[in-house]
Amino acid sequence: MASKAPARDGAPRKGGDTLADKLARLGIARDEDLVLHLPLRYEDHTRLTPLAGAKVGETVQTEGTVADVDIAYRPRRQLVCRIEDDAPGGGRAGLTLRFFSFDPNQQKALSPGARVRVYGEVRDGYFGPEIVHPQFHVVRAGEPLPDRLTPVYPTTAGLSQETLRKATARAITADIARTSDTLPEEFVRRRSLWKFGDAVAFLHAPPPRLAALTQRALDARTHPAWTRLKFDELLAQQLSLKAHRAARAKRNAPVLTGNGTLQKQLLDRVRFTLTRAQQKVWREIAHDLKRSIPMQRLLQGDVGSGKTVVAALAAVQAIESGRQVAFMAPTEILAEQHYRKLAAWLDGLPVEIAWLSGSLPAKERKRARERLASGDAQFAVGTHALFQEGVEMPRLGLVVVDEQHRFGVAQRLALRGKGLAEAHQLMMSATPIPRTLAMTFYADLDVSVLDELPPGRTPVVTRLVSEKRRGEIVEHVGRRCEAGGQAYWVCPLIEESEKLELQTAVALHAELAAAYEGRLAVGLLHGRMKPAEKAAVMEAFVRGEVRVLVATTVIEVGVDVPNASVMVIEHAERFGLAQLHQLRGRVGRGAAESQCILLFEEPLSDTAKQRLKVIYETNDGFEIARQDLAIRGPGEFLGARQSGMPLLRFADLERDVALIEQARDAADDLLAKHPDAARAHLDRWIGAKQEFIKA
Repeated sequence: MASKAPARDGAPRKGGDTLADKLARLGIARDEDLVLHLPLRYEDHTRLTPLAGAKVGETVQTEGTVADVDIAYRPRRQLVCRIEDDAPGGGRAGLTLRFFSFDPNQQKALSPGARVRVYGEVRDGYFGPEIVHPQFHVVRAGEPLPDRLTPVYPTTAGLSQETLRKATARAITADIARTSDTLPEEFVRRRSLWKFGDAVAFLHAPPPRLAALTQRALDARTHPAWTRLKFDELLAQQLSLKAHRAARAKRNAPVLTGNGTLQKQLLDRVRFTLTRAQQKVWREIAHDLKRSIPMQRLLQGDVGSGKTVVAALAAVQAIESGRQVAFMAPTEILAEQHYRKLAAWLDGLPVEIAWLSGSLPAKERKRARERLASGDAQFAVGTHALFQEGVEMPRLGLVVVDEQHRFGVAQRLALRGKGLAEAHQLMMSATPIPRTLAMTFYADLDVSVLDELPPGRTPVVTRLVSEKRRGEIVEHVGRRCEAGGQAYWVCPLIEESEKLELQTAVALHAELAAAYEGRLAVGLLHGRMKPAEKAAVMEAFVRGEVRVLVATTVIEVGVDVPNASVMVIEHAERFGLAQLHQLRGRVGRGAAESQCILLFEEPLSDTAKQRLKVIYETNDGFEIARQDLAIRGPGEFLGARQSGMPLLRFADLERDVALIEQARDAADDLLAKHPDAARAHLDRWIGAKQEFIKA
């Protein structure tokens, strides 16, 4: 299955429509992967309901003879088939089958006189009971019913359930090794787990007429068979991450002891005292940098907790040690914010800082690359352009990655591929990582937490306001700004969209400029502006010349204007929790009482109600992150759905905390006592994808 099925002449098939192509879209590359492609749910095809007993509202399997079949054209083209059978006590019972999409083979199969077995939900139709788009097949005389529940698998376009069932059954029975245990018998027994083969067999084909308790456990994925598969999945993830950590320990990184000179000068420049949390985290990072093992530390802290100054201290320790530093951010506006802040802090010190971004003019980009390649520039700040072709930093000692979860897996792999694996790495995130994620997807990293805000930060009051009261908010913001304050007004789109009738930045800017004409200056900032234009608008806002800044989410992270005390978010129901929390963190940085006004449009979806309730009730970034994970799931939370990173398919990070802890401890035990079993287990569950999960 690892390769595409050959055509009859021996050449590979083209067009992406082979069985192997379709399976690949489901992440199935080997027969072993089919064993782990588990059902979403089950259908009971073990019982046959007489046609006369098929009641409206029930899902049934029944059987009858095709009495009539025709193509109707009202209200639209459809295949309509009538099946009948003898009714108890005499007469005939009937059922209509209706297909709004069908092919000639289906039409041919449903020819008058054919005996068919159908499965589906019975509805009340115009001509009596009917099933729309039933499952059906022509039955042979005396054909027995299945003796097991029928699995329904996750699938893709053009891949039928029947094909998947046959392929899975073949994969399971063709090689006994595919269902044999990778884990030692005593290891499994000590943890009261089912055997792997028993669990797989049960999940692919559970017996019929399960006890109600067992059926509920199967549906809720709490059955012992599911527990074994979840444990194995979590164990594989833990093994991969621990293997990555062990491999890192064998590499050599430059020892960055520093001499403290630049660090002292930097702290004198920033003119504030580090919080206890910053001091503690700085000691952890400084200790790591002095070791020959490459640091891979995640620095997480809520919005405004002071991560940048800690990263700057790490950078100057590396520079004091004769090494270069690369500081990367995911967006140009955030990278430029960092560059301006760091350049101001380091101004006058013997440190040359280079700015690199994709939009930099070719001549300036060339000069920056040359200064970095020669080692004359010790500090590079920029976007992912820093690790594109042509950028050489021969004495690189430290890489700082801000908002690391926004960099795709392939980009993070590119860092390793450019020989940066030996450099120390400090990853920063203003989206706090929930405990269960820290134990799973980030288990290969050392984690530091800034859990204290600098003094002087005022709590932000959050208000939920219906769009119907928009006029009141325009006046309220105007009064606040005329009294000396400043405001952000954020909306999610740059230009009009027919599908999403949202207030756009351009239209909003025109509206507010008209509303505040002669009273307040209104600026506009969005991602499609040229860098020089964006910089000019931000400078005017920082100086206080612009009182109201209309912006898209380019100001979500990194922007620091202490005088801004009001944040208005248009269509707040369209934003994710993490975005709302990040945006709210742009205010409350000065002494003035700060507000975050969430304008929403009704009706609200259940998910939108959940998000707005959470953001209204708490300012705690860790609680918000936990709720966000529960609402969105790990794939969206990590930004990993489209990145190629294998996500947990079976285990649930909220409900399976105890199992995560058990797998974490078991991984150490297995690596220490049964390394061959650990390798076999990793191959079964991750195979060629190990590089992604270690990124």
